[in-house]
Amino acid sequence: MTEKITLEITNETGRIDAVLAKKSLPYSRTVLAEWLQDGHIVVNQTQVKRSYKVNSGDLITILPPAVQNTEIIAENMSLDIIYEDNDLLVVNKPQGMVVHPAAGHTSGTLVNALLYHAPLSTINGSFRPGIVHRIDRDTSGLLMVAKNDKAHQALSEQLKAHKNERIYYALVRGEFSEDSGTINAPLARHKVDRKKQAVQAGGREAITHFEVVTRYVGYTLLKIRLETGRTHQIRVHMTYIGHPIIGDPVYGSAQKLPHVTLNGQMLHAKTLSLTQPTTGELLTFDSALPSYFTKALATLIPIIQHD
Repeated sequence: MTEKITLEITNETGRIDAVLAKKSLPYSRTVLAEWLQDGHIVVNQTQVKRSYKVNSGDLITILPPAVQNTEIIAENMSLDIIYEDNDLLVVNKPQGMVVHPAAGHTSGTLVNALLYHAPLSTINGSFRPGIVHRIDRDTSGLLMVAKNDKAHQALSEQLKAHKNERIYYALVRGEFSEDSGTINAPLARHKVDRKKQAVQAGGREAITHFEVVTRYVGYTLLKIRLETGRTHQIRVHMTYIGHPIIGDPVYGSAQKLPHVTLNGQMLHAKTLSLTQPTTGELLTFDSALPSYFTKALATLIPIIQHD
């Protein structure tokens, strides 16, 4: 469905994203939020932020982006499935694999492989079936995937309410004097490079907690827990505090390691917890650091600390 939708505000009040979520629209709240950010939803012909408070008489126009007619083909590809039941599955995505089809990537994605393996939820449309949350192409690790719409809605609500534990391991440039800390810095689309995110006043709340795992000469291995899940959050936050992730070509100026060839940022989604939508059982999953990560760590010199 790509037709324009026009809505007139009468007695509704509050933020535009919340108002739209209550409407009977054929799009998920996540999709609508992205369209607000990208200017596909305007008020009185003017682009607004998600925090915009609607007024009586406002005319909201939804202009869905053009949908490619490319059919997403199920492909028989290897999947590292950590867990699966009738509602969901948890998959360990390798570094270098795109999560879902997009311009330039209509095959070889995680979604192509998932469609061959099992039925998926339809909430996010034909290009992102089953995808509740994403990790970047060159980030490895755990993702939860919904197999039906009811499960998708429940898992999305858990994310929104910050009820999931998501722990990443990251190798960053530089040494830390502190053992742990919290980065609370709002994120928004970069004002110049629209493909990037940046710390900006007035952006969406973004909170990242970190803890030192191992100190190396010139580098630090961090355990990072997301409180919020903004696009590129960890990568932007670590660069913001002066410790870019090694191998990050976008936010870290392609920080390198001597004698190691890297194919992307040293960032792995290691631990994931969720509540099973039907049974209510708390499920926690953990994945070992992949070989590209452990081989890189083996080239570094640990700092021996004395009590």
